[in-house]
Amino acid sequence: MRPTLVLAAGLLAAAALCALCLGTPNIPPSRLLAVLPGGGADGLEAVVVRDVRLPRMLLALVAGACLGAAGLVMQEALRNPLAVPEMLGVSSGAALGVAAPLVLTLTLPGWAHPLLALAGAALGGIATLVAAGFGRSPSAVLLTGAAVAAALQSALLVLMVMADQLDLQVIFRYLMGSLSGRTWQAWHDVWPWLLAAVPLLVLCAPMLAVLRLGDEDAAALGLRVRHARLGALAVAVLLIAPVVAVCGPIAWVGFLAPHLARRLRPDADVVRWLPWTVTWGAVVTVWADQAARLALKPMDTPVGAWTALVGVPVGVALLRGFRAEPRGGAR
Repeated sequence: MRPTLVLAAGLLAAAALCALCLGTPNIPPSRLLAVLPGGGADGLEAVVVRDVRLPRMLLALVAGACLGAAGLVMQEALRNPLAVPEMLGVSSGAALGVAAPLVLTLTLPGWAHPLLALAGAALGGIATLVAAGFGRSPSAVLLTGAAVAAALQSALLVLMVMADQLDLQVIFRYLMGSLSGRTWQAWHDVWPWLLAAVPLLVLCAPMLAVLRLGDEDAAALGLRVRHARLGALAVAVLLIAPVVAVCGPIAWVGFLAPHLARRLRPDADVVRWLPWTVTWGAVVTVWADQAARLALKPMDTPVGAWTALVGVPVGVALLRGFRAEPRGGAR
């Protein structure tokens, strides 16, 4: 058994145990099976685990997995290790689509929020691609995406100025990325989108492996490079939008997970990196959520603040190693 598999499984198991047992009230691990669904126990502990902690943990797993996979798709499609949802206008567009109805006091059903996030994410992504000449240059797409993201974030700031005090608190917490108060309803808003996104992601992985060879070599192998890149970015939007609709823009997960997968499995290719990226995205998000729940207890802090707090130094270290590796002759 590979050490990386043992490490990932151990971290996930430990995070799941912390997520279900720690908090108010603390639940001994020996009673965990009894209070889980089907365990037969009743009372406060069973309600807290079944209706509060379990859906929140599952949502953190799914959100991290989707953001990690989207980050890998973007980085490979654009052949740039800095390509992440936050820098291409996708996350900002999705957040704008969800935040606008809150400020405009529009009453919408829960199922409409993922649609608004999808529309906003598509708006941000399409604006980036149109301004960058539909992906002729991956570097141009990245730089243009940063500009589009800044413009959309400015629009979010204008909305926050227009909001009243109560809405402002809700929007601010949402924009930081939060899993607080998420129940089974949030899970029901996400999983239908996964049914569409996961098959497309599996089909997209071999295409990313060809794009990794470079545009000229990929075209020589018969791949329509521009169409493939647009399709890959569409898959990334489909992965990001429902997560942002429910949890807000959780930063840095889409950057950290692909880099961790590459560093821990340098001998793999894109197809084999994908499940590892999904796994590390889930690990990062679940552990960040434990810090959000427990670090300043009883205050529940935004999970996005913790992913950014950890992600910045770890990301810098990963990139330094990424740049130093070719000089050392490891590749």
